[in-house]
Order: sequence, then C-alpha cells, then structure tokens
Amino acid sequence: MSLAPQPDATPDASKGAFTPRVFSGIQPSGGLTLGNYLGALKRFAAQQGQRETIYCLVDLHAITVWQEPEALIRQTREAAAGFIASGVDPDASVLFAQSQVPAHAELGWLLMCVARMGWMNRMTQFKDKAGKNAEAVSLGLYAYPALMAADILAYHATHVPVGEDQKQHVELTRDIAAKFNHDYGVDFFPMTEPVIEGPATRVMSLRDGTKKMSKSDPSDASRINLSDDADTIAQKIRKARTDAEPLPGSMEGLKDRPEAKNLVNIFAALTDETADAICARFEGQGFGAFKPALADAAVAVLGPITGRMNDLMRDPGELDRILRAGAERADAISAPIVEETRRIMGMIPKR
Repeated sequence: MSLAPQPDATPDASKGAFTPRVFSGIQPSGGLTLGNYLGALKRFAAQQGQRETIYCLVDLHAITVWQEPEALIRQTREAAAGFIASGVDPDASVLFAQSQVPAHAELGWLLMCVARMGWMNRMTQFKDKAGKNAEAVSLGLYAYPALMAADILAYHATHVPVGEDQKQHVELTRDIAAKFNHDYGVDFFPMTEPVIEGPATRVMSLRDGTKKMSKSDPSDASRINLSDDADTIAQKIRKARTDAEPLPGSMEGLKDRPEAKNLVNIFAALTDETADAICARFEGQGFGAFKPALADAAVAVLGPITGRMNDLMRDPGELDRILRAGAERADAISAPIVEETRRIMGMIPKR
C-alpha cells in the first residue's frame, strides 16, 4: 500500500489544521558521504510510515555556486540512487528533483518579499560559505535560506529533519511563516518544527573532529564516501585522527577529545546503540582495538548500500523516470498551496 501524500492532503488553513508531513532534502553537489547517510538518509528511511514523507534533491540550491551541467545531472542521479539504496522507497515517499517542481522557485520569490534583510544578515551559514569573498558570491547564495523556507512551506511541512547547522534556517522558515500569517490575517502556513535527534546527526571530519564531514573538503581522507569500497573504508578509519588515551567508560570522559568522540558517535549510529554503550564495551582499550571493530561495522552497513547504488546508476533512464514521477506527485501537493498563497497576496481574485 502506498503511503504517498495525495493531492487532497492539503490542510484546511481556515481551521489551522495541518497534516503531519516531513520534508527534507540534500544538495546533489558531489558524492554522498557517511555523514549524509547517518545524519540524513538513514533517518529519512526511518520516517516512512510514521508521517507523510517528501524528500528533495535541491539542485536549485546547488547552483548557488558554479556547477558543471553534465556533472550536476550525474550527481542528481547519484543522489537519487543514494536515497533509494539507503531505504527511501519512492512509492512510500515522494522523491524528486527541486527544479522539476515550479512551486519552489515561485514561492521562493513570494517569500523573499516577506523575509527581512536583517533576518538574512544573521544567517551564519552564508557567512561561513562566503568567507572574505562575500561581494563576489551569487545573490542566490545570499537568498538561499528564503528558498529553503519555500521548499518547506510549499508542502505545508510540519517537521523537517535537519542537522544542528541547518536549525537556524528552519527557525527562519518559522519567522517567515509567522510574518506572512500576521501580515495577511491568516493561519495559512504552519510553524514547522526542526527534528534533530540521534548520536551522529552531525558527523565530523576524520581528520579534524571540530569540523563537519563534508564532500567539499579537499582531503578525501577526511570523509567516507558511500561509493568507497571495503578496503578504502577500512584504510580511512585506520588513518583517522585520534589520540593516545584509552577510551573511557562513558561519553563524559570524551568531553575534550573531539576526534575520539566523533568515532564513538559514528560507531553508535552505525549499530543503533548508545554512545555510552560503545564506551563501556571498549573501556580501557586503545584505538588499535577500536578502529578495526568500527571498520567492520561501517563495511557491514555501507557495503550493501554501495552495491545497490552501483546497480541503480547502471540504469540512468530508470532513475530519471523515478524522479519525474516524484515531481508529478510533488507538484500535485505544492501547486494548490502556491496558488492559494498568490490568492491571499492579491494576485488572484478571491473565490
């Protein structure tokens, strides 16, 4: 039985009742990593059946920085393959590419006219990405959070699984929704809740435990890619930065040991155990014993995912078909919401 959202699932805004609905997405701007799997894809699959689930490959966000066109197409397919291989069922969830659904760009503009410059200036992720070169980056990178708000609100999403680094954007989405509702005297957009949970919602670099694992890091050794084979995974874990101290009996003892804490969190997330349980198992042991066990756990989880991804990538036409079908379902939900937004704002006569 399909659990997909249906076109008539749009909530009754006049009553303030919103269908519980999950929305989240990943940029198809490079290979997927262990961080993407543990922080997002694994959680996306687990949400299915609990609420309506809508998952998006946010290629409009990807082009806020330069993307080689053919590479972007390939990366979008690879991301779709990663979602499916990780357990996201395109029949149970809606899976699509952002640019294939007009509501994202249209509502993005409408909400940019609601968002305030002061709010945008406080977005820390823009400052991190732009660095000292803020005058040279695209306007799209600056307006990114408003488009993210549109991604969410185009589906009246009530819950958004995010990492800590994206929580500020969901809070901005709530601010935009609240201002829209207040300005127009309606209860049309929901107050979306960020969902942050699990021991490895933010997986850190294998080379620097204070930095997030990132596909944009110039060092491939800093991350485990979902495309890595078993030998590569084991080698990267073996060379991961740690310290000379043995593991303590609980996470409290790792307070000032970021690299050790990161590896314990990864182990816990891979095996669905608590980080304290992992510490207790390896208490008093060094990383010479811990790392091989972590490598075995990583290979056991990621090996089947990598194999499935490779199989899916051999049939790009089927991946394109899945994304087109998902876009049609996404459009059936979002188009009426955007139409009603235009009506509320005075662009369409009221019924």
